[in-house]
Amino acid sequence: MSNSKLIRGYEVVIGLENHVQLSTQSKIFSGASTAFGAAPNTQACPVDLALPGTLPVLNRAAVERAIRFGLAVGAKVAPLSIFARKNYFYPDLPKGYQISQFEIPVVQGGRVEFFVGDKKHVVNLTRAHLEEDAGKSLHEDYQGQSGIDLNRAGTPLLEIVSEPDMRSGAEAAEYAKTLHALVMWLGICDGNMQEGSFRCDVNVSVRKPGAPFGTRREIKNLNSFRYLVDAVHYEVNWQIDEIEDGRKIQQATVLYNPDTGETRAMRSKEDSADYRYFPDPDLPPLVIEPAWVERVKGEMPELPGVMAARFVAQDGLPEYDATMMTQSLATARYYEAAKAAGAAPKLVANWVMGEISKRLNSEGTAIDAAPVSPAVLAQLIGRITDGTISNNAAKQVFDALWSEGGSVDAVIEAKGLKQMSDTGAIEAILDDVLAANQKSVEEFRAGKDKAFNALVGQAMKATKGKANPALVNELLKKKLG
Repeated sequence: MSNSKLIRGYEVVIGLENHVQLSTQSKIFSGASTAFGAAPNTQACPVDLALPGTLPVLNRAAVERAIRFGLAVGAKVAPLSIFARKNYFYPDLPKGYQISQFEIPVVQGGRVEFFVGDKKHVVNLTRAHLEEDAGKSLHEDYQGQSGIDLNRAGTPLLEIVSEPDMRSGAEAAEYAKTLHALVMWLGICDGNMQEGSFRCDVNVSVRKPGAPFGTRREIKNLNSFRYLVDAVHYEVNWQIDEIEDGRKIQQATVLYNPDTGETRAMRSKEDSADYRYFPDPDLPPLVIEPAWVERVKGEMPELPGVMAARFVAQDGLPEYDATMMTQSLATARYYEAAKAAGAAPKLVANWVMGEISKRLNSEGTAIDAAPVSPAVLAQLIGRITDGTISNNAAKQVFDALWSEGGSVDAVIEAKGLKQMSDTGAIEAILDDVLAANQKSVEEFRAGKDKAFNALVGQAMKATKGKANPALVNELLKKKLG
């Protein structure tokens, strides 16, 4: 469990259920396409429509993606798991039931580690199970009627269920971001939240410290990390208001409206008994032999945690920096490419977490599309290291490279940012500064350290900020004895 700050005297308890659309070309129980954007009902075959006489056949590629996820989070991959029928009636569910897994899921347990700020958190997983998606109800532009698009019916999903280990919206959002990055890293999901490939259901309750868990309400289908934080904030305060006013929280499924910033109840929340689960008679148990698991394991990329540990051991990065460099496969590749081009690992990490991240976030750009390539960043860092430019000048060069392109040396030359490192020239300027600031000299010799900084400032002013600060400090100390 995570440590938490109380909100109005209450502890917040949060668990997530994430629906991850698996990156298969066909559906989980049929050969119909999973491509996004097709005309309504053009990718729904007889199996998806549950026409009489049709039988489901399990997609092997979907199972392999589930195995891959289980290995990545250190979970048990069940040697035998069962598909069940989850019974409920809704217009976009042609069969009247959803094929899912209940008592024996394919992935059991596991954990996800992440940082909130510079503090490490761990969330334990309950399970991850395979299931099919339902269709989609369309309520707009139908003259008061609703339309049903069954293209999504049968799309393969991996539902990842966490323990209620989170204690704030910010913590839940970081967990979701880490999970999102992981499934993309593994290549099991494209991560496109706008297209519904990665959806978050958030279970929220509140309690007094030490009390049993409160009654939870489930916020459905959040497709934005910012909305997740905002929805939890509103829901927590709403639940506290209800309790403080003497009302009991009723278990319910709620929706978040980003336009109003409010949650509203959609329906009372069902329990598992309401779905009348039973094993699907059309699907045999899923048997996963150890050899299959080993083959999938051998085909997996280096995992983020393993890579981060390597960056700590080989590159000397702090654990936080190493974790940030492995937030996504694209970030890790950028970092390693800049390092391979000769830049110091810690300086690359500083730039990626600093100026580059700031630019990417403000412009909504992915790091693999950054205008400043890893090789150019390495060259820029090299010019700082060899004393050609100062850190402040480097930021000016970076801004120009990001906006206009070009080469590092050409920008330095064009903007006149080359650092003064001529010892003789700097000594001559320091002599003038000391002669003109005798009061500061006397104060320094009387033990006032601030006077030294004032003299450095005068020297930098005299050189218009171009003098090498380290050299100015060194020479000034010698002259002051």
